[in-house]
Amino acid sequence: MAIIINIDVMLAKRKMSVTELSERVGITMANLSILKNGKAKAVRLSTLEAICKALDCQPGDILEYKSDEDQQG
Repeated sequence: MAIIINIDVMLAKRKMSVTELSERVGITMANLSILKNGKAKAVRLSTLEAICKALDCQPGDILEYKSDEDQQG
């Protein structure tokens, strides 16, 4: 997948657990796990907004684009 989800990076920077983020955002641990492991096919903007609010960050801090050529190397 060309979109990389960097929730783990932001969690580490904010010294926040996945459980705490799940509670603040209001999504299940299972759905948050799917998202952070890059298995999600979509993310609602309202969910992205809630994650950004909880982590005090911008969407670009969480989402990253890498072309398929960058991933092959």
